[in-house]
Amino acid sequence: MSRLPLTRRFFPACLAASAALVASLSLHAQPPINVPASAPAHVHPLPTLREQAAEQQAWLEARMDRVLPALMQEYGVDMWILSMREYAEDPVFWSITSPTTFAARRRSIYVMSLQPDGSVERLALGGSSQGGVFEAFRSTRPAPTQDTGELVGDEQWRLLRELIEDRDPDNIALNIDSEWAFSDGLHAGEREVLEEALGPYLERVVREPRLAMNYIALRIPEMMPRYRKVMETVHSVISEAFSNAVITPGETTTEDVIWWMRQRVQELGYQVWFQPSVDVSREGDGRISGNTVIQPGDLLWTDFGVVAMNLHTDTQHLGYVLKPGETDAPDGLKACLADSNRMQELLLEEMEPGRTGNDILALTLARMAAEGITGTVYTHPIGDHGHGAGPLIGRWDAQEGVPVRGDAVLLPSTWHSIELQATKAIPEWGGQAANCRQEEEAYLDENGERHWVFRRQEAFHLVW
Repeated sequence: MSRLPLTRRFFPACLAASAALVASLSLHAQPPINVPASAPAHVHPLPTLREQAAEQQAWLEARMDRVLPALMQEYGVDMWILSMREYAEDPVFWSITSPTTFAARRRSIYVMSLQPDGSVERLALGGSSQGGVFEAFRSTRPAPTQDTGELVGDEQWRLLRELIEDRDPDNIALNIDSEWAFSDGLHAGEREVLEEALGPYLERVVREPRLAMNYIALRIPEMMPRYRKVMETVHSVISEAFSNAVITPGETTTEDVIWWMRQRVQELGYQVWFQPSVDVSREGDGRISGNTVIQPGDLLWTDFGVVAMNLHTDTQHLGYVLKPGETDAPDGLKACLADSNRMQELLLEEMEPGRTGNDILALTLARMAAEGITGTVYTHPIGDHGHGAGPLIGRWDAQEGVPVRGDAVLLPSTWHSIELQATKAIPEWGGQAANCRQEEEAYLDENGERHWVFRRQEAFHLVW
């Protein structure tokens, strides 16, 4: 049995998806939509829960039919076993289950076995069929005890061993990894009993962290129309939050805005995956964190992430509270925002598939320096999780590169939060520096071309 994690052997080796996988994803490609910065953003309430479930189930079936087989072939995995208990689920569980499933049932074991024709046999030993995505496995051998229809305890392990013996895989992938959380879903106690059940097949166990990580990371094009509507809704909510509809300068606090945003998306059927942040930067005082009254002349910032139909967003926008007599933000602040926008452009240009996150970071920072832009880059994948599976492109506290997670390779058909900040001296503030922090969702399509999911912020939200 391989006891050493494969992470350091595989990264920064190329994780590029196979040509077959890219081709299968391209069958349903969605053309990008370029939304002008001046066009108003609209709110898109979610459909009924029943309609949402049908849409999500179609995504699940497409991922299992197209993404999973190609990855198992790409990484040479014959069998993949996911074993977990209720409320101790593997991270992959939420990417292989129906929207009507809310937790593992007792012990749920899912076995995916690569077939000679390239398809994948998907079997469930306990748990549900996830809307027909898995087939319940039942023994063809005489059972030592009466079959009650509910798999429990030793019976599950006996059936698992029987299943493995019948298929006799050359290798069996288990989710055990010391670096990648998405590939480390086999809990310690569960691993002990699973390894005992494997018996002599324990020697065939391999660790292939790319399988779990990239199954979660890769996006199918059918998700994009819904995700684009979610992103447009986020833009609309922020635009309203950073306006006189919500803010009365001298009265409204940053906490008032935070709770208004949470309430607004709740009413639309969305959720947040972290408590939103709103703070201000002010001439003479710099950045002010914590609850404070919003005043004229304040630079506003928010960090706001929602969840809809298990699609996550993570967005940072900027606003400005006009002083009496002003009709726009000061030129110094607009120059800061322009630097941040330029950083976005440089980063997207360097986000070529096949490059590691650390390579992309170094190339972007070098181009920023050549253009005289000061700032930091800390971009992350997004999708089934807010901080998603895949390569990190910097951290705010690691501009020299991120060990291991920055060594992963960027893939086509993935989504990313383009998160960064530009620092610039503001002449109207007596040379005091401001940070223009932005975060916007972008994606790599099936050909590796980069697009904004909705659009990026190019002008301040204004409060009069």
